Amino acid sequence: MNKYFQADGEDPFILFSLTHLLTLSSVFFIVILIYFYRKSLRAEKLNFKVRTLLATVLILSEISLHIWLWRVGEWTIQYSLPFHLSSISIILSAALLLTKSSQLFEFTYFAGVGSALQAMITPDLSLYAFPHFRYVHFFISHGGIVVANMFFVFVEQYKPKFKSIWKAFLYLNLYTCFVFLLNYFVHGNYMYISKKPMNPSILDYLGQWPYYLIPLEFIALITFFILYLPFGISYYLGKNGSPLN
Repeated sequence: MNKYFQADGEDPFILFSLTHLLTLSSVFFIVILIYFYRKSLRAEKLNFKVRTLLATVLILSEISLHIWLWRVGEWTIQYSLPFHLSSISIILSAALLLTKSSQLFEFTYFAGVGSALQAMITPDLSLYAFPHFRYVHFFISHGGIVVANMFFVFVEQYKPKFKSIWKAFLYLNLYTCFVFLLNYFVHGNYMYISKKPMNPSILDYLGQWPYYLIPLEFIALITFFILYLPFGISYYLGKNGSPLN
């Protein structure tokens, strides 16, 4: 059992392996279940219980990561503070579940879901294959972000406006500026904006630092527009609500 919690995994993660595809399918299946049971999930008591459960899962996933990093001796102020986009999206998505804040939704839907989907499709897991803790944690936390926000789309019927794209983009850039300063003072690399990650990633195709930051901005915007597309089509057709309802 200890081998599943050790610092160095024994089995390499294989992109788009059967295990990876099944994991992605599991997240998709949960989202589909939420869609089909969306009306039942609007019942006050059940709604509260499910939102609390999802928030608890997200919070515990973040706490468990820090406990694991501490136990294996890899917790550092340079890399382990909860300032990566995934960590802040987990925290804000948990807050969204508990507060039902439409302002939080505007950010977590675009920045949180967008980054979580990209992370799950091309995860930075190196030697951590299933059932290692890092693999399980990674997909529970990132999948939890997607599930939480889809809960608000399908069950709570939240619909972002076109201006929400630009608000989320502005908030993301302001947060990036804060993280850049944090990286400078603690000599860290949160959000990978100070240098590329050691493992292969999409950043390898975007040029050297700091030039890869520019195409990252465009990738973020394109992702936001894609996430808005179903709602934009609904508004354009003049229907009463989104086709996702």
